Parts: sequence; structure tokens; C-alpha cells
Amino acid sequence: MKDYNLAFITDGGGCTPKWGGVTDLGSDGVAAQIGDLRAKGGDVRVSFGGASGSELATTCSSADALATAYEKVVNAFKLTKVDFDVEGGALPNTAANTRRAQAIAKLEKAHPGLDVSYTLPVMPEGLTQDGVNLLADAKSNGVSINTVNIMAMDYGPAYSGDMGTYAEQAATATQAQVKSVLGLSDSAAWKAVAVTPMLGVNDVASEIFKVDDATQLVNFAKSKGLGWLSMWSATRDKQCAGGAKPSADATCSSIVQDANAFSKALGAYK
Repeated sequence: MKDYNLAFITDGGGCTPKWGGVTDLGSDGVAAQIGDLRAKGGDVRVSFGGASGSELATTCSSADALATAYEKVVNAFKLTKVDFDVEGGALPNTAANTRRAQAIAKLEKAHPGLDVSYTLPVMPEGLTQDGVNLLADAKSNGVSINTVNIMAMDYGPAYSGDMGTYAEQAATATQAQVKSVLGLSDSAAWKAVAVTPMLGVNDVASEIFKVDDATQLVNFAKSKGLGWLSMWSATRDKQCAGGAKPSADATCSSIVQDANAFSKALGAYK
């Protein structure tokens, strides 16, 4: 596992990008290891947004101010890949979505070849309408979108079936939506879809993504030519101290597993 998504950058106040909205860009212990990772042939994508804190596009007053905030992060870590994780209250915020799109378009002009992904919530039936609208707005504002990364997790209590199958269904539905909205060919639309499952027990505790589901997802990804696979999260890819437990944990998977079992399984997809 050589490629990591580092998350999240949010507003620390006054349109200032900080890790988790609190830690200065240069003061984070994980980010301090980026140079060592790159020296070993790895790289990082930094993600803006997430489920908590103040998403920068909702708080910065203009596309220019927002682009400046993004630029600080790109320059601080010499990034070639960025992600925008839009969920919760930020997702239906159309003014923020347009501001973000305009800022990303500016960022892409300043950094030719910048790889831009959006991370969006998904159901087995596909992206929400708000998610589809966000992509359409981004395209109309001139954003070049490399990948739409779907969060294959936390569908709700009505979904208690096989999580590997749900991930396949979600990716298949998203591919059709992305193909339509971005005007892509069939194969290009598959390549524009990435899938990020939540390892082990999800926040919706009836949903459990097992190592076998990861292998199933890899086989599916190979058959379709998906953009990439990731996971929530690297720090959770291990058994909890007490073994299996009935609820999600931020530091372990809550299922019985070997250490790094998901990394090994998902890492089979290159």
C-alpha cells in the first residue's frame, strides 16, 4: 500500500485551511511523513471536506478566496492529486458547490495535470440527486473531474445484505450516472469511478464489510476497469484489542481479522 488519501482539510476560521480545522498545515505528524513516503515510491492525495467541521466552500466568501485556500495546501505539500469530500449539509448547498467548482477550475488552470476527485455519498441505487447535481455544476463551471469516489458504506438500517454486492451495485449505478452527466464513453466512465468501503462494522452496525467482500470488490474492479479502490480507513485495518464487537470503532475494524488484511486484499487491484 503506497498511496494514501490524507483527510480532512477544513476551515480553521477565516477561510484558513487546517487539518481537522485545528492543526496548522505544517504541524501534522502524518503529513510530516509525506516526503519519506514519496522517497519510497508512494504518494498522497489530500482531501478537503468530510463529515464534520466547516467545509471551506461553505465558509470562504468567494471563489477567489477559496482557490487561495486550496492553493496553500497544494503548494505546502507539492500535491498532484486532490479530493473534495462533500457530504452532510455541504452537499445540498448549491452556492457552496458552485463556489467550490469555480475555485477548482482556477486551481486546475494554475496546476496543469492536477488530478481532481470528488468523494460523494452513495446508495446501492447510485449517487443521490444532490451528488448528480454537484457533478453537473462542476462540469458546467469547467472542472476536469478525474474520478468520482463513492463511499460504499452506511446505507441505512434497510440494507442488511451482502456489502460486497451492495458496493458492486453502487459502482454500477454510479457509472451510468457519471457517463451521462460527464458525457463519457462506457470504459471512460468506469475508469472515472472509485470505490471506498468502510472496513468491518459500519456506523450502521448491521452493515459489515468483510475481507471476502474486499476480494469480491477487487475482482469486480478488474472486470470493469475502475479508477481505484480505497478504504475507510488505514488506521482501522486491524482487529480491536478485544476481538469482535457490535459497533464501529475509529481505531480498528470491530471484526476478527489479521492485521492489514484489507490492505492486502484491496492492494491486489493495481
